[in-house]
Amino acid sequence: MSKIGLTTTVPVEVIYAAGHTPVDLNNIFITGSDAMKRLEEAELAGYPRNVCGWIKGLYSTALQNPDIRQIVAVTQGDCSNTHALMETWEVEGIEIIPFAFPYDRDPDMLRLQMDKLISVLGTTWQDVNEQKKRLDQVRSLAGEIDRLTWEENRVSGFENHLYQVSCSDFNGNPEGFASEMEEFIQTARMREPLSASSPGAVKGKKREIRLGYIGVPPIFPELYDYLEDHGARVVFNEVQRQFAMPFNTPDIVEQYRLYTYPYKVFLRLEDIAREAERRQLDGIIHYTQSFCYRQIEDQIIRKKLDYPILTLEGENPTGLDARNKMRIESFLSMIED
Repeated sequence: MSKIGLTTTVPVEVIYAAGHTPVDLNNIFITGSDAMKRLEEAELAGYPRNVCGWIKGLYSTALQNPDIRQIVAVTQGDCSNTHALMETWEVEGIEIIPFAFPYDRDPDMLRLQMDKLISVLGTTWQDVNEQKKRLDQVRSLAGEIDRLTWEENRVSGFENHLYQVSCSDFNGNPEGFASEMEEFIQTARMREPLSASSPGAVKGKKREIRLGYIGVPPIFPELYDYLEDHGARVVFNEVQRQFAMPFNTPDIVEQYRLYTYPYKVFLRLEDIAREAERRQLDGIIHYTQSFCYRQIEDQIIRKKLDYPILTLEGENPTGLDARNKMRIESFLSMIED
């Protein structure tokens, strides 16, 4: 069994069916104690400063893990800089396995991409479908954590983020990850519901402000704690929830068609609007990564969503700066008023 790196969520059922372990490079980059050092290493290697911090972090993280000699890189449906990232990895002797999500969600093209991945890794559709059944059981636990977040108010925004974003690779051990989530669910169910009177909430708040977080996962996860310290809580993590595949379908191709992140922003907006109403959101934080083409989509999101929206931009994993803290506080004050 070998480790195969991922640049983003892909059909991990294929990797597990082939007897390998998927490793989401994003997760090990951002949870590392020296994340900023990874960016500096990429720039020393020749990456320009005005390139997305996630791309630079992925580059160095892969090189810091010599047991990862293959990487499944998404060439369509994710960052447009991935093509050059793949080439710089190839120069370092890493084998690249390309995967493309078709822009129009064409099921035949998506099946063809999965066929190619199955062929490269040496497995079968039968084994892949067996892995889907296995992983769907684990995903259902992430779904319960999500429900406990917005319906019972027993889970923090960061906890919701962490367990759902980890469904991109199941921490390389689906059964172990399932056990961890089961233990967490038992603990969460015994908690008192969170509210504006919870420890850390600002005195004088009438009630907790319910927020949605949309866009790629933040490069500064401490955002969640900062919001809760100021009387707000994220009860909807858009892309992280998509990583957990909250879809009730036995067809694995359809599962990755329903997955909104790689496709048009309008599919994402349908999901966001539906969940915003169901979860009774008061406002939305739209996170955009510096130098990312997805920043352009902010104008569409603002036209289509009838909610107060705060757009936050992040560049490096150095934490929330004073400007963003001030903008968050003003946004929350505006919603409360």
